[in-house]
Amino acid sequence: MSPAVVPPVGARIRQARQERGMSLRALAREVGVSASLVSQIETGKSQPSVSTLYAITTVLGISVESLFDARASSPMAGVNPPGTVPPALAAFAADPGRRIGPLVGAGERETLELDSGVVWERLGRVPGADVDFLLVTYRPGGSSSGSGGLMRHTGTEYGYLTSGELILTLGFDEYTVRPGDAVSFESTTPHRYRNDGEVPAVGVWFVSGDVQ
Repeated sequence: MSPAVVPPVGARIRQARQERGMSLRALAREVGVSASLVSQIETGKSQPSVSTLYAITTVLGISVESLFDARASSPMAGVNPPGTVPPALAAFAADPGRRIGPLVGAGERETLELDSGVVWERLGRVPGADVDFLLVTYRPGGSSSGSGGLMRHTGTEYGYLTSGELILTLGFDEYTVRPGDAVSFESTTPHRYRNDGEVPAVGVWFVSGDVQ
C-alpha cells in the first residue's frame, strides 16, 4: 500500500481549537481525556483513537473530513454550528464539489492512521452524496477505543468484513463479525470494534449522514 501523504491532523485540531478561543484544558475536559493527551495529539506525538477523534470533532464543531483531506486550507472550513454533532466524514471541507474517483487506485487512497491500530482509507466520494466510503483495517489488538469505552455519533453505519475477525459491541450486545458478515446500525447506538485475533481485520465501511 502506498497511501497519500497523511495530513497534519494535530495541527488542524489545534488551529480549530484556537479559532474557537478554547483552551487545551477546556477541550480535554469536554472530550473526557487528559490535557496531556490532547497536547500530544496536537503536536503530533500521539494519534487519537477513533472514539477520541469523533469526540474532538464533535466538541469543536468540525468535520472529520476536514482533518482527513491533506489539501484542506483550513480546519474551520465546513464548520458545523456550535452544539451540533457533525456526521462522520461530513461534506468535503475545502471543496464540496470535489469528486474522488470514479477510479481510485490502490496506491492513491488518502489515509488516516489512528491510535489503537486502526487505519482508514478513503475509497471515493461523489459530490452531493452524504455517504462516506472507507476501507477500514483493525490490526491485531486494534480497537476503536484505546480505553475500551463505547463511542456514538450521528448517522447510520454499514460494514462488510472481507478478512480477519472483529468483535462488535453494540449497546448491551456483542457480536463476532467474520469474513462475509455484514453489519448495519444507527451510529447513535454506543458501539466499539476490536480485533482480538492475530491477523488484521479488513472491511469496507459506509457511514451515511444524519439520522432524522
